[in-house]
Amino acid sequence: MTPELTALTLAALLQAVQFALYSVLAQMQVGSRYAASPRDNPRQLTGMAGRAQRALANHFEGLILFTIAVLVVTLSEQSTATTQNAAWVYLAARVLYIPGYLFGWAPGRSLIWFVGFLATLTMLLAALV
Repeated sequence: MTPELTALTLAALLQAVQFALYSVLAQMQVGSRYAASPRDNPRQLTGMAGRAQRALANHFEGLILFTIAVLVVTLSEQSTATTQNAAWVYLAARVLYIPGYLFGWAPGRSLIWFVGFLATLTMLLAALV
């Protein structure tokens, strides 16, 4: 498995952990009865639960572009030290983004997100040259 695919696999596992964290925080806020219901009347999550929900949604969005970058690099056999390092930087940024969002690090959270985004763009651009 290429380093980029390994980073993608770990990013997907991170998302699973992030989903579990969000689920626990949300259930603590709304209660298990509501969490198990059909949720016909949506509730707005606030505080840590709301931030965990938004961080998870952000990871879904970022993971799409990162997956495309990994596939382009892997399928075109363009893996280099640059793309490998960029994949690890993306993963590290996503790991740091979770506490950054949960604890409201400003502007750190945005900077962390931008580092991960740049790492993804680096992979895509490296595959073109």
